[in-house]
Amino acid sequence: MSIMAMPLSVASKVTLGKSEFAGKGIKSAAPSTRLAKQNVRFAIKAAGYEDELVKTAKSIASPGRGILAIDESNATCGLRLSSIGLENNETNRQAYRELLLETPGLGEYISGTILFEETLYQSTTKGKKMVDVCNEQGIIPGIKVDKGLVSLPGSNNESWCQGLDGLHSRTAAYYKQGARFAKWRTVVSVPNGPSELAIKEAAWGLARYAAICQDNGLVPIVEPEVLLDGEHGIERTAEVAEKVWSTVFSYLAENKLLLEGILLKPSMVTPGNGSKVKATPEEIANYTLTMLKRTVPPAVPGIMFLSGGQSEVEATLNLNAMNQSPNPWHVSFSYARALQNSVLKAWKGQPENVEAAQKALLVRAKANSLAQLGKYSAKGEAEEAKKGLRTCTARAAARKHSKIIPVVSSE
Repeated sequence: MSIMAMPLSVASKVTLGKSEFAGKGIKSAAPSTRLAKQNVRFAIKAAGYEDELVKTAKSIASPGRGILAIDESNATCGLRLSSIGLENNETNRQAYRELLLETPGLGEYISGTILFEETLYQSTTKGKKMVDVCNEQGIIPGIKVDKGLVSLPGSNNESWCQGLDGLHSRTAAYYKQGARFAKWRTVVSVPNGPSELAIKEAAWGLARYAAICQDNGLVPIVEPEVLLDGEHGIERTAEVAEKVWSTVFSYLAENKLLLEGILLKPSMVTPGNGSKVKATPEEIANYTLTMLKRTVPPAVPGIMFLSGGQSEVEATLNLNAMNQSPNPWHVSFSYARALQNSVLKAWKGQPENVEAAQKALLVRAKANSLAQLGKYSAKGEAEEAKKGLRTCTARAAARKHSKIIPVVSSE
């Protein structure tokens, strides 16, 4: 069932006159249809949260702002901490995330932050709830809800994402705790196919997760990451990404998602990280936006790109290239490594370096804010910002030689 062919229902309403896209349709309709004076009702299930979902999504997708992703699992956060010689324990994870969220002025550039469950229920060392720290900055708290990747039986060494069991009760609890959006990350591997089984499993899982989130008041971030691993060219990445997103939106329609109340978190369309042919930011922007315009309805408020192993500067340059002309949606960022790399190196786990680390975060946040507005320049960027975390390369190598999909998040 296509997006445009959804049956009419009284289950929920969307006032099309407030949508720029739908508004154009209304203007072109014959006066006798009287659509301009009516509320058109689609078969959408969001359990009475429709207005709040739309408001939350629009707030996150606001000009010059994006998402800070700090939802690394304990294992992945441990990789971040070990890169600066710190032990992976709750005290150190708390100190690091407190440093990030308490950065003065962060809300000017960051509209939302994705938290791990530990952080959502955690307080700072001074006793203030992390959620309250976010809200005071004007940053909407979100929550990672998937349970990681495991091997997909019957596939070509591909994976599927766990976490649907118990998700309804968990999302209700997360909403009560203060979260207002959620993230579910699944992945697709280009070198391993991808098989039809893997694509359908990824897309269906995302659609079910998204429907459950909207039923409990959380804006779902839909994230089928096309992994960078491989020697393929940019054309092959674009082909796979278009197939994946087409399938995702088919299943979103089947599950009656309110598109105005979701956000997307795609990977940029780039060559595989082992390709001998590199692409310029302009080429990446062209391939990425062409693919998205073919698959993503303009009703979706925001596309928040993941950095996916790119260096800080690469991710910012590519985002900037995508905002050189108007897009049907807010095109922004939801970065983890591409915002944190310089921060970790400045902090080094030392209390006396907190201010320097927070300044490093503001530098990266402001750079990506400018990129969202199409006004970024790489002139004057530090050499360190052009490098990625060592753990990214190490983890990619581990994946290449392992038949078991690690249950960690790369973003």
